[in-house]
Amino acid sequence: MSGGVDSAVAAARMIDAGHDVVGVHLALSQSAATLRESARGCCTIEDAGDARRVADQLGIPFYVWDMASRFSRDVVDDFRAEYAAGRTPNPCLRCNEKIKFAALLDKALALGFDAVATGHYAQVVETTAPGGGVVRELHRAVDPAKDQSYVLGVLDAEQLARSFFPLGDTTKPQIREEAAARGFYVAKKPDSHDICFIADGDTRGWLTRELGEAPGEIVDTTGEVVGRHRGAFAYTVGQRRGLALSRPAPDGQPRYVVEVRPESNQVVVGTADLLGVNAITGEHARWCGPAPEGVAEVGAQVRAHGEEYPARAWAQDGRVEVRLEGRVRGVAPGQSVVLYEGTRVIGSATITAARLERSDAAAPVG
Repeated sequence: MSGGVDSAVAAARMIDAGHDVVGVHLALSQSAATLRESARGCCTIEDAGDARRVADQLGIPFYVWDMASRFSRDVVDDFRAEYAAGRTPNPCLRCNEKIKFAALLDKALALGFDAVATGHYAQVVETTAPGGGVVRELHRAVDPAKDQSYVLGVLDAEQLARSFFPLGDTTKPQIREEAAARGFYVAKKPDSHDICFIADGDTRGWLTRELGEAPGEIVDTTGEVVGRHRGAFAYTVGQRRGLALSRPAPDGQPRYVVEVRPESNQVVVGTADLLGVNAITGEHARWCGPAPEGVAEVGAQVRAHGEEYPARAWAQDGRVEVRLEGRVRGVAPGQSVVLYEGTRVIGSATITAARLERSDAAAPVG
């Protein structure tokens, strides 16, 4: 229970469904602020108090579990290291993989609980396997504006079997109405945004404080110096704003970050046409069920609230290869590609490379 409206209604719905529910708030910050800053951040002392108030209204036990050290190691340190290496990570996926559906779920099972329920907007659909038995599948939420299946694409089949998402069949306005009808104080509480451990939303400032300033060159694709930066880690592929180039492009066209080179501390800029890619290689594959066999026709999504693109995907030599039907701009190493079959999540992989391939450099036959 984060202290927000979503987890409050999720807990209430689990009780209504007949489950024996215990509320757990995760203390993830080693120096939680007393009050939140507008709608940014989460897991503050104020949030813990809001969660406890809802638990009291529901008449359920409530605990605060301290996972700050684990969160710092598995999420914050990973985030810092990925940016230092020139990659663009998604900390919400890592938190779901390492904290909410690993550390939290493992502790819950060890204490005798059966499953973890959260306020994520996604659906679990139970189907019958060909050989009998029930299979739990992860699907998109009915509310596309709030769908969080992308950040849950790191769940494997065992974790999915122990997970409940009671809000997936409801829109956010309906959830707020339900919370108000139940008398929850948090019914109108604003959603948290951005990265929870960067409460002011200034990712570049946070990285600079953590990694220190490292001045270097901004160059074009010919190697000509066109600007200076204070740290290559603060840039990501596809970025246009904040480049402060001292030398405009000869043709006057806007320029974007097309590559970050941490080894030389250079940021490379180029025109928009250089951003389009149709081939993605991923590692650290996580399958929400059986891995696809051969070449699978899929939908591929590379951002949390981004568009889904028609593609083909297959596993090869421990990697996941994805070939998009068209070009996609701004795909950066470190992001995750999540694969779908209709509304069902197949799995995910961390992007290690993205490139433009000619049409005849296609997927293997199969």
